[in-house]
Amino acid sequence: MSAETRIKISQLRAFITVAQHGNFSEAALDLGLSQSTVSYAIAALEEELGVVLLNRGRHGAALTPCGQEILPEAQQMMRLVETIHHKANRNRGLQGGEVRIATPRSVATHLLPKVIAQFRDRFPEVSISITEYPYYTTVTEAVREGQADIGFTLLPIEDGLETQTVFQDEFVVLLPPGTLRGDEELTWQRLGQMSLIMTPVAPPHRHARTILEHISRFGQKPTIAYEVQQDSTVISMVHQGLGASVMARLAAEPIPSDIQVRSLPEPLSRAIAIVTAEGALLSQGTFAFLDQLRVALPTWQASPIQTLSPS
Repeated sequence: MSAETRIKISQLRAFITVAQHGNFSEAALDLGLSQSTVSYAIAALEEELGVVLLNRGRHGAALTPCGQEILPEAQQMMRLVETIHHKANRNRGLQGGEVRIATPRSVATHLLPKVIAQFRDRFPEVSISITEYPYYTTVTEAVREGQADIGFTLLPIEDGLETQTVFQDEFVVLLPPGTLRGDEELTWQRLGQMSLIMTPVAPPHRHARTILEHISRFGQKPTIAYEVQQDSTVISMVHQGLGASVMARLAAEPIPSDIQVRSLPEPLSRAIAIVTAEGALLSQGTFAFLDQLRVALPTWQASPIQTLSPS
C-alpha cells in the first residue's frame, strides 16, 4: 500500500481546522474532539508525509512553508469528500436516485402510469425504470437477485422476498356484444353453456386453471373453444363473437365499449403482492414510491366494474 493511501480524512480535517484557527484548542472545540486527539491526528499526518506542517508554540500553531503549500490541496480533497457525501445523500434521499420496478405487462400498462405521474409531480428528480416480464415467476427472480427494487407478483411469494402491500384483482367475465339483456345477471348455468376463449391451461400459466377449478366447484364444466397466448387476442375474439372469456381485470383492460362485462356469480380474485428483496436496503425514493402505490391502490380497487365497459 502506498503512503498516499494511508492518509486519513480525519487527519486532513484536523490539519485544515488547526490552520484556520491558528491553535489546537479552538480547532478541537470546533471539531468536537479533545485537544490531544487533534494533536495526535496532526502528528500522525506529519509522520506519514515525512514533513512538518505546523510550528507549535505558546501562542498557537502556524503553518510551515510546506504546510502552506499542502493546505490548498488538503482543502480541495475535503471539498471532493463533501461532494461525494452530498451525491450519496441525494441518491439515498428524494432529490435523485432511481426506483427500479419489475412487473408483468398488465400492471405496467394499466396501474403504473398514473402512479408514476403522481410520483413525478412530487419527486421530479427521482427516476423510474420499468422492466416488463412475461411471467410473475421471472419478476420474483429479478427482485430476489437485486435487478429490481420493487416487484409485482402473485401470492404466495417465494423465499427471499418481503411483502410490502397486497391488493385484489378480480376475475371478470367478458361476453360478446348483445349476449345479455341490459342489466341481466350472469348465472352459473348460463356461463356453463358458453364456449370459452382462455389463455393456456398448461404451466407456467396458472390463471386459466384457477378459473376453471373455481367454475367446476359450482357444478359447471364449460367448453374451451380456443386457447391463445395474448390477452389482446382473447379480447378481439370475444369482440367478434367467437366465445366468452374470464380474465383478471388488470389483464382485460382496455375493453371495447360494446363487450359486456360481468362479475362471476361467485366472485373470484387473485392476490397481487408488491414485494422487495428480503433485508434489502431500500432508498428513500423507493419508500416514497411504495407509499404512493398504497395511496393509489384503494382508489383503483374501489372503481366499479362498469368502468370496464362504458356505455
